[in-house]
Amino acid sequence: MAFDGIVIANIIHELNTTILNGRIYKIYQPEPDELNLIIKVPGGNYRLLLSASATLPLLYLSSENKNNPMTAPAFCMLLRKHIGNGRIIRIEQPGFERIVVFHIEHLNEMGDLCRKKLIIEIMGKHSNIIFCDEQDSIIDSIKRIGAQTSSVREVLPGRHYELPPSQDKISPLDVTKDYFEQNMLTKPLNLCKMIYTSLTGFSPVAANEICDRAGLDGDISTGMLRQDADTEAWHIANGAEQLWEKLSEVVEQIRQEEFQPGIYYDEEDTPIEFSSICLTMYSDMEWRQNPSISAVLQEYYAAKNNVTRIRQKSSDLRRVVSTAIERTAKKYDLQCSQLKDTEKRDKYKVYGELIHTYGYGIEPEAKSFQALNYYTNEEITIPLDPTLTPMENSRKYFARYNKLKRTFEALTEQVAQTRQELEHLQSIQTALDITLEETDLADIKRELMEYGYIRFKGQSKKKGKLPKSSPLHYISSDGFHMYVGKNNYQNEELTFKTANGGDLWFHAKQIPGSHVIVKTEGNQEIPDRTYEEAARLAAYYSAARTSTKVDIDYTRRSNLKKTPGGAPGFVVYHTNYSMTIEPDIRGIQEAEG
Repeated sequence: MAFDGIVIANIIHELNTTILNGRIYKIYQPEPDELNLIIKVPGGNYRLLLSASATLPLLYLSSENKNNPMTAPAFCMLLRKHIGNGRIIRIEQPGFERIVVFHIEHLNEMGDLCRKKLIIEIMGKHSNIIFCDEQDSIIDSIKRIGAQTSSVREVLPGRHYELPPSQDKISPLDVTKDYFEQNMLTKPLNLCKMIYTSLTGFSPVAANEICDRAGLDGDISTGMLRQDADTEAWHIANGAEQLWEKLSEVVEQIRQEEFQPGIYYDEEDTPIEFSSICLTMYSDMEWRQNPSISAVLQEYYAAKNNVTRIRQKSSDLRRVVSTAIERTAKKYDLQCSQLKDTEKRDKYKVYGELIHTYGYGIEPEAKSFQALNYYTNEEITIPLDPTLTPMENSRKYFARYNKLKRTFEALTEQVAQTRQELEHLQSIQTALDITLEETDLADIKRELMEYGYIRFKGQSKKKGKLPKSSPLHYISSDGFHMYVGKNNYQNEELTFKTANGGDLWFHAKQIPGSHVIVKTEGNQEIPDRTYEEAARLAAYYSAARTSTKVDIDYTRRSNLKKTPGGAPGFVVYHTNYSMTIEPDIRGIQEAEG
């Protein structure tokens, strides 16, 4: 969900139960557009994060301790001077906007009691943190906005603070049924846009949720709700009434501060959306609730930032691997086509032998002759070059046979090598897809360098050790330790160094993916449930993770051998069992640390 007015209302509710009447103990400015306030309350301290970043404006209680500059910026020093040790006496959200106003009481240089306002506006690229006195005169702001930047509203010291233009919106807490019918439903818009352009603090996600609860498509126009039910689809009859009813339910939930903060995760355990209310339109996803909206925001954005950061850092490696796969696949197809052409070689050998055997009966300048193929007892017609003698035709066919034979032998080896190279690159591509940490990327980059896909820049192959990452670690429902390699080097070490001969090994059948090792702790008997959970891990951490079913091979570690001359992590085995499983790892416990 967008950082909308509903989330802001949830945050203010949480702040009122945690830091209200607390004292501002310390003020930091770790980034040019970010503040950290340490709030001291009876029983402990809270760290309040206020970010006016144009790309990711935020406001929540954070547990993260950021590094601060050696010299505090001017805006930070100003706040320390005025509201250092000040007390937060009120926190409000004017007009249900994406704005939070902190009313702070403090003593000035003369010892007189004064009040100030610290205002954070969470409005995308227009986000700002503004410091005002009690009469709303701007003392300063973290971003100064002059007339050349905005002709609508200046944010400069000495100017009077004004709320951003409301754009003819009304607070959802003030909307009535008459206003809904006469002012909102009369707009020539689709239902979703009608809601979020009429009500302050309502994002498109919240508007779509209202439509979903009412059983309406958010893309249909308001005009359809105003027409006669006799001439329109069945759901139009009570559509307007249903929409008002569901909107009222959400507004009443906000008014009563009955928030339900949580995050929605897809099948790949990727956070898709966060919300302060239940989103029925994501009923097919896993919803993980948390009583703290701050904890939800910190978890959501940490996961999103990590995924985004890894994607950005791996983009160059992905491009290298993708290009190499494309080039290698073309080479493999060409070699297979050339290899298929060599299938004629035995035919030319037979032609040469038959001409050599029956050549005495061939008439001069004959273009062909028929002979009995003593290999198949069938009569065949052999083409001849009339300008050559029978023996010369025989030698010509033998020469063609020998050339194709040499080509076949060379191509057979080349096709095998190219296929191994293609499988190796596909395994690296799969490793990139499941990469979670920067150290994983370091392993993959090292592998690409060692196999010549990336040049070593300014370092020897023997020098400069790169950081080492660790395999994933899970605990089965029966208490057995399960390890998952995230790249080829980890697969190699996990299988041939970490595992012993009695441990179990799982891998997606003939598909690039992770090695999964189940430690049997001295050849203990493994329950069926652990077999299934290990197989689910092998299916999920493979190239087939988006499939509904995946075939998994499993065997004892002692049955594995390294592929001779193969890339790291490639093995051969001849004794194994198989099962078909869903690539779903929900419910499998990940070990801490």
